[in-house]
Amino acid sequence: MTTCVLSLVLACGGAVAGQRIKDLARFDGWRDNPLIGFGLVTGLAGSGDSSRSQMTRQTLANLLNQFDVRLASGQISSRNVAAVMVAATLPPLTEPGNRMDVTVTAIGDARSLVGGTLLLTALKGSDGQVYSLAQGPVSVGGYRYDGNGNVVQKNHPTVGRVAGGGIVERAVPASIVSDEGVFLLLNTPDFTTSNRIAAAINRGIGGNPATAVGANRVQVRVEARAQAAVMALLSRIEGIEVEPDERARVVVNERTGTVVAGGNVMLSPVTVMHGELQVSISSDYQVSPVTGEAFPFQRPVDAIIVPRTRIAVDERQTAGVTLPGKSTIADLVMALNRIQASPRDVIAVLQAIRAAGALHAELLVQ
Repeated sequence: MTTCVLSLVLACGGAVAGQRIKDLARFDGWRDNPLIGFGLVTGLAGSGDSSRSQMTRQTLANLLNQFDVRLASGQISSRNVAAVMVAATLPPLTEPGNRMDVTVTAIGDARSLVGGTLLLTALKGSDGQVYSLAQGPVSVGGYRYDGNGNVVQKNHPTVGRVAGGGIVERAVPASIVSDEGVFLLLNTPDFTTSNRIAAAINRGIGGNPATAVGANRVQVRVEARAQAAVMALLSRIEGIEVEPDERARVVVNERTGTVVAGGNVMLSPVTVMHGELQVSISSDYQVSPVTGEAFPFQRPVDAIIVPRTRIAVDERQTAGVTLPGKSTIADLVMALNRIQASPRDVIAVLQAIRAAGALHAELLVQ
């Protein structure tokens, strides 16, 4: 059996420091907005879409028509152009004129976007409205060169990025404060964490304005309608620290042999038996000399090849591990390491313990 030492990352629940509310939740109305557009990348050194891409030829013909260049799509055969999709994320409360990065991906049969420039492309939201315009040189983290049937490629040269290439043309309205106040939406819904956030806000600003209305929502009533007072209140709420509660969860990575568990994961009294039966079958061949008398009716030969097969059974002694009550995952992993359990054995043991009801946590195998 191959000896494998498992690594364990154990987070103790009682030692977790408080986290800011802004790291645990977000205000309702504060969200990102995905944008998408269709455009052309030009200036490619023969690595663009081929003449078989009718989409690229038609798009380039339509673009040239806007500059009074009348060409049919069939008259265009340049491989210096590639049709691309342009994607970006519009951050919340972004004002017109702000810049953002955009991602460019080829959708035709272009081989590389290295050295290309994205032409002016309108980026639309889910409502079909244009919120940004993108343009600029494409930065590609790879390359592809070919010649005489030889190809050298690194990473994905058909995906690039235009740093600061998107200019916001329209702001997305975000209404954080309503007549009912403001709502905090938890990143990870949990009733205990929701109640702790409401209690921490009430202690921090006084007056008991916060109420937990669900596992993922906390309502904070706002009395002052002045803009400066509201902004100051939101800033104070974001900086309040809360100790979040977590579900008992164990994550096992089979490839690296890593076991990650929270400090609140406990085991009931359990006994684990570990054993292995190993069967080994090997064959080799030997040359045995013979005389013609051994083959009276055949042509005499000097030697024959005789196979020899050996079968060995190794039933190793079963190793047992007994854990008392209130043991942790760290105790279990250390015990399994002592009996030289492999990562696959550890996963099987944890699954068996979970099925037996002795592991009081959610088991996630990656």
